[in-house]
Amino acid sequence: MAEPTYEELKAKVAELEKKQTRQRSGALEFRVSEKGAVSVYGMGRFPVTLYYEQWTRLLEAAPQLKEFLEENKTKLKLKGAGAE
Repeated sequence: MAEPTYEELKAKVAELEKKQTRQRSGALEFRVSEKGAVSVYGMGRFPVTLYYEQWTRLLEAAPQLKEFLEENKTKLKLKGAGAE
């Protein structure tokens, strides 16, 4: 196997830097895992991974979750300068 050229290595570094910048942007990214689940990247250090049925159940419960969060806001740890 031949060693990669300087140009190939330079292109690979640029690709990795671009990928790393995209991951740090704070934007959410969705991927289908090898096992057929949906993983959400950008929420924290690790992805949140659930299967289709779990995501739909969670989305259906979104109004209750929002209400719960507001009711318990004083007990929750809030990050960032915008936290009240």
